[in-house]
Amino acid sequence: MNINQTVFDQFPIIQTERLLLRQIQLEDALEIMKMRQNNRVNQFIARNSMTGLDAAEELVKKTSDGFESKAAIGWAGILRDGSEIIGTCGFNRIDYLNNRAEIGGELSVDYWGKNIAMEAVKAIVSFGFEQMNLHAIEAFVSPSNRGAIYLLESLGFEKEAHFKERIYFNESYSDMAVYTLFK
Repeated sequence: MNINQTVFDQFPIIQTERLLLRQIQLEDALEIMKMRQNNRVNQFIARNSMTGLDAAEELVKKTSDGFESKAAIGWAGILRDGSEIIGTCGFNRIDYLNNRAEIGGELSVDYWGKNIAMEAVKAIVSFGFEQMNLHAIEAFVSPSNRGAIYLLESLGFEKEAHFKERIYFNESYSDMAVYTLFK
């Protein structure tokens, strides 16, 4: 079976008990910048702290372009009783040939430990399998990121691979693990 590309006809909005997942917009750039300037958010991701609003605006454009080209879907996470973005999540890469997608995201540290990420990931996984008709969803995660691994394993993801010294960043190598969930 092929991936259902009609999900790209109009940006899919997802609602959960506490969250609204909608398209990332230019107005979100400031909150994205603040989130990506926090070293706790970045501690398990091989990327530098975001340096300014221009970089955040470029990320918003790249995310929008990814959706338009049917290569990715990036959602802004918002508490349903609020209006500010508290995180981003989505399918960073869609592999049409193999009916797979790579999931990823980040959450403002103010909302850690409240099962917000679990709620968002559960909704996105459900969307991926039920609406997109994906065969598998994979996550690339630092083996040190115990919180992300716990979340993935709680949803049924299984560790498929552990790559030694896979990522070179800041003059050192670090490992990367792959967790996968099949439909």
